[in-house]
Amino acid sequence: MYSRFKVVGIGLVLAGLVFAGVGGYTYVKTQEGATALAAFSAAQNVKLAYNEQGQLTDRGTPEGAATIMGLLANDWGYAVNAAELDPNDPVVNTASEYMYQMATIAYHTLNGTQTVVLDETVTTDAGETFAAGTYEVPVAGRYWSGFDRTNPIDAKVREQAWTGTAHALIAELGVGSVTASTLQVGYGIAALAAALGLTLILTGLGVVWAVRPVAESENVKVAKRSTVPAVA
Repeated sequence: MYSRFKVVGIGLVLAGLVFAGVGGYTYVKTQEGATALAAFSAAQNVKLAYNEQGQLTDRGTPEGAATIMGLLANDWGYAVNAAELDPNDPVVNTASEYMYQMATIAYHTLNGTQTVVLDETVTTDAGETFAAGTYEVPVAGRYWSGFDRTNPIDAKVREQAWTGTAHALIAELGVGSVTASTLQVGYGIAALAAALGLTLILTGLGVVWAVRPVAESENVKVAKRSTVPAVA
């Protein structure tokens, strides 16, 4: 019986070592990714703005930053981790910082005003006429898909507001945010695998120890041999 439990215990220990190895490997590869992301962020050197009180600001005011945070947290439903917004480390290199910077670009694009110039009168296929001239048109919270492309003014506003640069910056920041979040998941998986491995190792050693043969002392052996059965 002992040999069977010993095999089980050894099997648990070996399985634990495998999980511990997986945890260690996952941690190393995750750390490599985190190092690369940190180097990329440092090279870009994009920084968030804070005031002397450590409050996040946009264009010099904390109210502006609060409005952007409202877009991020309320409209987009992103769960901002306040601990990732560190005034002592303003470089954008965490998931929340990447998302906030993305929201900053989107907010100013959505709330901007574009000057559109029609060099000549335009008549659409639907028969609507737009006179030549200069128009001041607010973006009015419209994303790329929110414009009427058949309207020559709307079409120009869309192109001028949602430029290739704006799209590229948002895409790049989105990749940074997803990468940072994925690295956090990687650390969690590494910790989980290591914890499971340690549990299996301790369980296996415990099984082997618990079922080990126990040598009887000489006094116990003598007592057993000298015991006289009771006479009926």
